[in-house]
Amino acid sequence: MARTVWDSSVGKKTVMAVSGLVMLLYLVVHMIGNLKIFFGSGEFNHYAHWLRTLGEPFLHYEWALWIIRVALVAAVVAHATAAYQLSRRDIRARPSKYVHRKPRASYATRTMRWGGIILGLFIVWHILDLTTGTVHPGGFQSGHPYQNVVDTFSTWYGNIIYIVAMLALGLHIRHGFWSAAQTLGAGSRTRDRALKTVANVLALLLTAGFVAVPVGVMTGVVS
Repeated sequence: MARTVWDSSVGKKTVMAVSGLVMLLYLVVHMIGNLKIFFGSGEFNHYAHWLRTLGEPFLHYEWALWIIRVALVAAVVAHATAAYQLSRRDIRARPSKYVHRKPRASYATRTMRWGGIILGLFIVWHILDLTTGTVHPGGFQSGHPYQNVVDTFSTWYGNIIYIVAMLALGLHIRHGFWSAAQTLGAGSRTRDRALKTVANVLALLLTAGFVAVPVGVMTGVVS
């Protein structure tokens, strides 16, 4: 049954919708946590340490964090795989391009694929920068996330990469949330306007919330 559902376009769209909502929930929590940086290094570093002790003593140190990471990786892989396979299926169904682009298609709709690629590359860079420290500028300090964030956004390329990725994220959420609602049967003529409004507000708040951190470092509010 699982294989039959996965092989269908409806099944793949459902996987995309559910995995997308899981990632959206994580992004909301992640953004709120990021904004703690405006309360100083002590508050931000304490929050980062709390994440690693979450669930103790029932769970060992960092176990809860690794459970969250594994769930997120599974959601990202499922989302990306379903999106890629649906895209290939769409191309096979109509190998030649449309003569006239649909005039009512939004910019976010037309750039969903490129936005997904940008976000995928950003996730890799973000992990290598602030989790493993592999590409981190200025010397990565384990256990000092506040200073690591300041180091990253003290570079011009760190700011550009992050802000461009967050703009792509906003467009992705703006279209993806509404699309997920339609796939899961939440949409209707009476609810479509409300769903689109929620999608726009979520996209705006998340983009502004994430971009506030590099802007805070650039302006000296966070230092």
